[in-house]
Amino acid sequence: MVAVAVSLSACGGGSSSADLTVYSGQHLQTMTKLVADFKKRTGKDVQLRPGSESSLANQLLREGSASPADVFVTENPPAMTAVERKGLLAPLAPAALAKTPSRFHPPQGDWVPVSARAAVLVYNPSKVKPADLPQHLRELAGPKWRGKVAIAPGESDFHPLITALGKLEGQDAVKAWLKGLKSNGKVYDDSEAVVVAVNRGDVPVGLIDHYYWYRGREEIGASKMHSALHYFAPKDAGALVDVAGAGVLKAAKHAKLAQQFVDYLVSKPAQEIIAAGSSYEYPLGSGVTTKRDLKPFDQLRPPDVSVEDLGDGRDALRALQDAGLL
Repeated sequence: MVAVAVSLSACGGGSSSADLTVYSGQHLQTMTKLVADFKKRTGKDVQLRPGSESSLANQLLREGSASPADVFVTENPPAMTAVERKGLLAPLAPAALAKTPSRFHPPQGDWVPVSARAAVLVYNPSKVKPADLPQHLRELAGPKWRGKVAIAPGESDFHPLITALGKLEGQDAVKAWLKGLKSNGKVYDDSEAVVVAVNRGDVPVGLIDHYYWYRGREEIGASKMHSALHYFAPKDAGALVDVAGAGVLKAAKHAKLAQQFVDYLVSKPAQEIIAAGSSYEYPLGSGVTTKRDLKPFDQLRPPDVSVEDLGDGRDALRALQDAGLL
């Protein structure tokens, strides 16, 4: 995907005149609101360049020190980790990290978690009884679920599940699970399509992150939602909680303002925007809690898988390719 520039300056200035350039793989609706609020508070012109996080990470790796980007924002840790491991991120001011839960911090402290999402199973009650739903992610590879599981393996949100399963149960378990999904799964282009398929009754269950269901409900109305969410057993790989993050590029031309922007993203005003936003993610900073009817964040029971454990995503991508799912 080619990144598309979105200028949020009052006069529509290009990258040469922007005070700050942000490469963002995060939800465009929410990021646009955050950038507009930051501009209002600071009077600074911010150019937002949205795109897929993997494409933007690859672009940063190609551009290196010549990149015009000051800040990188991702939906998931692997894309950020890929950039971090190439030494392209600057040390982050400790004040930003201090506003967020330490269990989601990267070990080097070069980027900050901004928001979170939970892995879930969306299901259609007319096709499967709640009592028959799996408690463990690996169960979806069993013969009981042949032809009954919707997946979007091309989504970057899907890849951390693979890494989490490998961390908890080993690579043989990953191979067995993906082999089972190859037989059992119906492949869709993206998670939105998974929700639509399950809601329509085309397939009984689907693997998604929670917010896709909530956004689907907002789009079509609660009366037209014929599906619900199921949460896997505590500490299971399927109960993974993943985070979006933001970091400052080492080659940032506007380093001080970039640090200020990243600190803003975890401040109370920004987190309140996330808490009430249409992305339906969980806010992570400054003690702000969601304003949406999500399962309470403190009731989620994710596995003991750190952002470092999730790596840069290459192993998950390779496993999907070996399984014939990509």
